[in-house]
Amino acid sequence: MRWTVPNILTVVRLIAAPLVGLVFLLLPRPAADWAALLLFLFASLTDYLDGWLARKWGQISRFGAMLDPIADKAMVVIALAVLLGLHGISDWTLIPVSAILFREVFVSGLREFLGETAGLLKVTKLAKWKTTVQMVAIALLFGWGLFDHYFIMQTFGMSPEIVTGILTGEIADDVGLIWKYYGLIAVSYGGLVLLWIAAGLTLVTGWDYFRKAMPYLRESP
Repeated sequence: MRWTVPNILTVVRLIAAPLVGLVFLLLPRPAADWAALLLFLFASLTDYLDGWLARKWGQISRFGAMLDPIADKAMVVIALAVLLGLHGISDWTLIPVSAILFREVFVSGLREFLGETAGLLKVTKLAKWKTTVQMVAIALLFGWGLFDHYFIMQTFGMSPEIVTGILTGEIADDVGLIWKYYGLIAVSYGGLVLLWIAAGLTLVTGWDYFRKAMPYLRESP
């Protein structure tokens, strides 16, 4: 094993994965929310950076190839578990999260079973898009927690009474305040929409991998 910069970034991302959950035990909110969001953004950045640097500097290694998908899956699984805890279990969150987790376990099992032939399940462009949408969705959903609990009342100075006034139409003359509120709502719920899109892409790519593996799963005559 070589301790190259790409490999170090991958190891740091793997270490950051459990910290996304542990910060809620170690820090009070909203500090924990900020820490989880920043850790996840950092991990998402290194997910792109380590592969790019490995190719650019000719530092692709078996250790990095093995650890990179493990770090990615650890980050996503732990982040989704934390988000379920923060936002509660509902149809709008549990269904896409279950689809994403099912696919990750299923494809990992396929690769383990195929062993040396697992190379046929190479990452496709659609799978890369899935990962990108997934990362953006999770980041926005961490922001949703900050928005729900802290942005309205503290950062943006919106009391519960002001929010109620906007929703009931009693506050209709402060256009700036109204646009600010609904802009934040759009960003927050955008994360939920992207999570569903990511779940759909997850199932499509999972089926594609299964289809490619089928010839190797048939019993010999």
